[in-house]
Amino acid sequence: MSVCERYVIRVGDKEIEIDENIVKILNEYVRTEMNLEKLAMLLGLDSWIEAYEFIKKVPAWIMWIPHTLWKREMEKCKKSSEIKVIKI
Repeated sequence: MSVCERYVIRVGDKEIEIDENIVKILNEYVRTEMNLEKLAMLLGLDSWIEAYEFIKKVPAWIMWIPHTLWKREMEKCKKSSEIKVIKI
C-alpha cells in the first residue's frame, strides 16, 4: 500500500498545488536572479508580496528538486492507493 503526498500552498485566498510546472518555476527562481514581481506573474499572484509569502511557505527541498524527478514521483501517485493532501 503506497501513499502519495500532494502539496498545496495557501497564499491569501488562493491555493497553489505544487505540480511539475510550479517546480520548474521554482527551480528557475532559486537558480537565477528572478525577482518577486516576475515570480508573482508566473504563478498568477497579485503582487510581489504574495510571491514572497508563497516562497516563505514552500519547503526548500521542493525548490531544489529537479522537475523531472518531481514528475516521476507524481506519476507514481496515479498508481497509489491513497493520496494525502498537505496544505501549507
